[in-house]
Order: sequence, then C-alpha cells, then structure tokens
Amino acid sequence: MVNGKITVAGIGPGSKEDITPAVIEAVKSADVVVGYKYYFQFVEPYVKPDCQCIDTGMKKERERAEQAFALAEEGKNVVVISSGDAGIYGMAPLVYEMKQENDSSVEVEALPGISAFQKAASLLGCPMGHDFCVISLSDLMTPWATIERRIKAAAQADFVTAIYNPKSNGRYWQLYRLVEIFLKEGRSPETPVGYVRQAGREEQEIKTTTLGQFDPEDVDMFTIVLIGNSQSYVWKERFITPRGYYRKKEQGARSKGQEIMNESFRTILSEMQHPDVPKWRLWPLLHAIHTTVDFGMEQCLWMDERATETLYNKVKEGTLQHIVTDVTMAASGIRKGALDRLGIEVHCYINDPRSKQIADEKGITRSQACMQLAAEEYPDALYVVGNAPTALFEICDLVRKGKMQPAGIIAAPVGFVHVCESKHAAKTLTHLPKIIIEGRKGGSNLAATLCNAILTYDDAEQLRPGRDL
Repeated sequence: MVNGKITVAGIGPGSKEDITPAVIEAVKSADVVVGYKYYFQFVEPYVKPDCQCIDTGMKKERERAEQAFALAEEGKNVVVISSGDAGIYGMAPLVYEMKQENDSSVEVEALPGISAFQKAASLLGCPMGHDFCVISLSDLMTPWATIERRIKAAAQADFVTAIYNPKSNGRYWQLYRLVEIFLKEGRSPETPVGYVRQAGREEQEIKTTTLGQFDPEDVDMFTIVLIGNSQSYVWKERFITPRGYYRKKEQGARSKGQEIMNESFRTILSEMQHPDVPKWRLWPLLHAIHTTVDFGMEQCLWMDERATETLYNKVKEGTLQHIVTDVTMAASGIRKGALDRLGIEVHCYINDPRSKQIADEKGITRSQACMQLAAEEYPDALYVVGNAPTALFEICDLVRKGKMQPAGIIAAPVGFVHVCESKHAAKTLTHLPKIIIEGRKGGSNLAATLCNAILTYDDAEQLRPGRDL
C-alpha cells in the first residue's frame, strides 16, 4: 500500500480570518483531521463531509501524532491541526521527531500559521519591530533553571520579548520572577508591556501598561505578554518598537550619545556586585562607574542618607543656584545643558588674580584661597572638589567657623598626600549632605559626573541617563 501524507497545519490564533489559504486547502482535501478538540470549531467549515475527525483532550499530543502516522500508513491524507504556527510550541517538532524515531517513510509537511504572539502584536500596534525572542514559562519539559537563564539573557540583550504560557493554576510565581529579573538586569520600569487574552477570539482583551506597573495577577494561561526593548514606546495607545528606518528628530528624542550611555548603564547594572541599592545611591554610583570604568566605586562611594535626593530637591526649590569647584576641569565637566536648563551658575576661582594674592599673603595654597573667596561670595553653594585636598580641608574649616553653609559637598580629591584625611574631615560635617569618594581615588571628572547625577536625578526613576549631552 502506498503511504499517505501528514500535513501539520498551523491554524492561527483562533479566527477564520487568520487561517492561511494554504491551510484551508489542506483541510479541504484531508481524509482525516487530527487535533485537540477545542480547535475543530475553527476548521469545521472547511472539512469535507466524508472526512474523519479525531479530536483528543489536553496533553494528548503524542497519542495524536501516533494516530496520524497509523492513518497515513493506511494511505490516508492526514492533517494534524495545531493552534498558531505548528512549528512554534506546536505539533510539528513532535511529528518530525516521531518520523525520525520510527524511520517512517510517511511524507510529512508543515504549513506555517500566524502565531499567537504575531496576532497579539498586531492588535497592540507594532511591538516586534526590532530583534525579539519568544520564551515559554512552562517548566513541564524544560527545567526552570534553564528558563531563568534564557530570561536573563533576553533582558541583558535588550530583546523585545514575547511570553508564552505565562501563568496557570499551578504556575503562579514564574511571571513575577521574570519581571524581577528584567528590572534587575536594567530594563526601565517605564518599558512598555502589552498583553492580549484570547487573541483573535470573541473573548479577546487587549491591555497596555509598563514593566513597573504590570500586575501578573491580570494574566492567565490564555494570555500572550509582550515586553518592549529600550527603544519601545506607546503613542496614542499603540505599542511601537522602531526598526530605525525613520529617525525624525523630535523634541525630547534621545541623541546617539544618550543611546550609548543608556546601553552602558545597562551593562554596568548587569556586572555590578550589588545593584539592589536605593535609587539615591544607585544613580550617582552608575555615573561614577561609567566615568571611571571602575567597579571599585561600589566600595568607594560614600554618601549621607538620601544625599542625591536632598541636593536635587534644593535644585527644584531654587535654593541651590550656584556651584563652586576647586579647579576648572571639574567645572568644565558639569553639563552646560543641565546648568542652562536649571538656571545654575558654576564658579571657579583658581584663575582669579585675587586667589594668588591671598595665597601669597597668607602662605596658603591657591586652592585654599579659592575657597576663602567663594565663602565670601557664595557661602550657600554646592561645593565640588575633584583635585585638591587642601581645598576640602579649607571648606571644613570655614564651615566649622561659621563662615559658610554649603548646600552640600562633593568630595573627590585624588592623590597620595592628605587625601584620605581630608575626606575623613568632611564626614564630620554631619549636618550637610555629602557625596564622598573614599580613599585615594577621585579626580575632577569623577567630581563632575557626581554633580551631573544630582542635576539629572529626575531621570533616575526611568534609568535613562544622558540628558543634556
């Protein structure tokens, strides 16, 4: 007897409009249709009158495949129906494996269908516009440790991610864990999330939210979840991930420099030993590591409780309007765009002729003289020291004598002589918010980037650095 043929057909997510013409023709010509009983309602209009229909319940995939081969070996034309695309979490792999295992001569063909994630994506807008991956949270046949590694890789690689089997009665915590991993690996809480229940069917529900606001309790086993990448956004209720063909510069759009800095911050987060720190510490820490490429900053950065937040609030309130630096290099590293946007002035007295005169008359360093001048003109400024420990010592002395009351201090002098001691002295000013780089490390670039972290602290919640570049 001549063998028949098995066609494994993806019937789409559940509406007749989403079944391809090739699949319809295959079903029309079938002698036997085999599949999960729920799916027969979608192909019933196309089944010929004398076609044998064999429907089975859930978790009977192997039995369906065995029946298909038995019938095909009798010379019948068998169509095995599978929801979505038969090759994506469907029946096609099982049928091909069974053919291999039994060395069967039965011809097997797979016809593609519209996958549930494709249907969900079209209903949401165009969230899959760039590189993406698809992950199933079902651990029936895949160990959870393997699934978790895949989730972490997807988060780190900034893939748009489609989630199959997000939840069931017995699996309720896995989706919570996925969200936790994505946030831990640096995905912004503002990342768009779309989810569609019963895509393409009468019970269809479509929702959008953000990763930070997403509630896994609003999801069931009939839901597809789509998580955007760092470029994704929602516009007029449409979830969009741009491919890059159209790059019109809009107000508020990120520059290339911002995109690079954003990617750098994600990399830093993934490599930090202790990324689970409060936002007011994490934000300046990310800036410090980004500037120095030194993960030792995790141990070096010392801060008063909520120092970043406290100083930023002073900026917002308008009580912090001046910044004083010890050297011009520190001043030049503070972003001009941020200063203009916030109405803040930066002052450095190192090249002021008065500082040399005072230094010569009193036998002190130029840096000390600069701080004395600044105390007379801007006693309530934010003081930023990135070079000279003598400048930091002078600030401490002037504060203790009541000659200045800074809004705060950034202490990052660098070197080998009296550097550590000056930072110990600054810590005694317990009533002032301070950010200090402990030990010998420091520098003007580091002092400036810590200042920039304060000026852009309102970007910390979304973890989107690089404003004013």
